[in-house]
Amino acid sequence: MTAVIERGRLAYFAKAIGESDPIYSDIEAAQADGHPDLPVPPTFLFGLKLDVPDPFGWIEELGVDMHFLLHGKQAFTYRSMLYAGDTVTLTPTIIDVYEKKGGSLEFIVCATEVTRADGVAVATLEETLVVRHPGLEIKP
Repeated sequence: MTAVIERGRLAYFAKAIGESDPIYSDIEAAQADGHPDLPVPPTFLFGLKLDVPDPFGWIEELGVDMHFLLHGKQAFTYRSMLYAGDTVTLTPTIIDVYEKKGGSLEFIVCATEVTRADGVAVATLEETLVVRHPGLEIKP
């Protein structure tokens, strides 16, 4: 998936998460702070993954019942800054699947590599999803 990071969307996101630093919503404040444009806030890129027509389709293709899906954890590794106007490509890959509690919990780890249009890798987003399998719960 490829997306252009839009200035208005960055400002809206900053407001939605309660970010009060004006560098994330005011171009003049961002430039006064040495940025060429509005910088991308740390968790913004995860929202870009949801911009496809069916963002959870890949989970359903794995046979996962969405009623039993939980968000386990999320991590972001950044290599360089992104700004409004940058074009990025997000490439997700399932990097691990494992079980706990006798198979009653299944963990799916997905890493999404983010690169700028010039091919430079700028970030890795990693999320762990937990699938509950209630029929396999271990009884005490």
